[in-house]
Amino acid sequence: MKKLTYLSFIEAAKKSLEIAVPTTLKESVGIQNVLGRVLSTKITCIKNMPSFDNSAMDGFAVRFIDAGKGLKVKKTILAGEASAACLTANTCYRIMTGAQVPQDADTIVPIENMIEVNGDYVVLPQKLKKGSNKRIKGEEQAFGNTLFKKGSKIESTDIAVLASQGITTLEVYKKITIAVVSTGNELKEPWENAGEDEIYNSNSYALISQLQQNGFEATYAGVIPDNLEETISYIDGLKNYDVIITSGGISLGDADFIAQAYEDNGLDVAFHGIKVKPGRPTMMGKMGKTYVMALPGNPLTAMVKSTLLTMPVLNKIQGSNSFHHDFITAKNFESFNTKEGRVNVILGSLHQGEFRVTQKNKYGSGMLTPLVESNCIVVTNEESAGIKVGDSVKVILFNSNLVQNQSNIYN
Repeated sequence: MKKLTYLSFIEAAKKSLEIAVPTTLKESVGIQNVLGRVLSTKITCIKNMPSFDNSAMDGFAVRFIDAGKGLKVKKTILAGEASAACLTANTCYRIMTGAQVPQDADTIVPIENMIEVNGDYVVLPQKLKKGSNKRIKGEEQAFGNTLFKKGSKIESTDIAVLASQGITTLEVYKKITIAVVSTGNELKEPWENAGEDEIYNSNSYALISQLQQNGFEATYAGVIPDNLEETISYIDGLKNYDVIITSGGISLGDADFIAQAYEDNGLDVAFHGIKVKPGRPTMMGKMGKTYVMALPGNPLTAMVKSTLLTMPVLNKIQGSNSFHHDFITAKNFESFNTKEGRVNVILGSLHQGEFRVTQKNKYGSGMLTPLVESNCIVVTNEESAGIKVGDSVKVILFNSNLVQNQSNIYN
């Protein structure tokens, strides 16, 4: 196995995205199943929003020039009714929210703003704002406008807009296939009996859950034993997947065969090793058309690296145009030390605009409870020797949405 130079964290993040090729496979999906899917074509407005002039309030549809006058209600217009213009001198319409506004009324006055309401006789206030509370046809979106760009990931609010257009079927990218694998003879499944010198396999279940939480489906492909020949064969059997994610077996120990097995299967290595704590033993590359992500075996590190590196890559491969981490700027609550010369990944919690470091930044990469106690990550630069009270930090939430364009958040 050839020796590679460790990349900086920023270089690794950029390189991991550079080699990610978006899928081109498409399918049609009904609107009831499109949540979280990525559009493979843009969606344009085919029905004006709103599709007719309508009232934003329960009240009276009047002519602006009649401000201050006493008027007779000529007609009551309910939602769902179409009414032709029929106002005469000193008359108005009583109108309900969402009801169509006839062309001869230009202003809606809410009931509570009227000077007097006495049966079918009303008195308007002296001061009116012309056009107030009248929603104009197409003012939200006009026919032909782009509603969603190609590469947009559909959220629940988007579905409301799609339904308002009468759209029932959408063209989306097919879901990419992902295999999740653990490594190590010491691993036991949660339903097995683990002895004192064995550990339960937490990584695969954590990673698959994280993928599900971010809209991806993954197949658990089992545990690879600590044997080079078996590992080579195991990896060869996974080449039909779009993405393979392994955890463990990527360090320089005598029983760490993953890197060699990948390379023997034709992996073109993008990088193997990052100058970061925790998570130096990380490898990514392409094995034919399959994207390979070899994460560290320590559970805390595997989850953090998956958040920072894996999720952006998967979103790009899935065809989404939003694959950069967003951040929130917060004030640091408690000072803590970091080591210069490498990027430090710090767990913490964001609360009321403050970042609170987890366990004073004194926890091990093999631990799990620090993850439970945290909801966000701060990534320092290599020059940082610590973060002081009141310092401004860029916080990446564990479950935040990715965005289309973002400046380098690691500087």
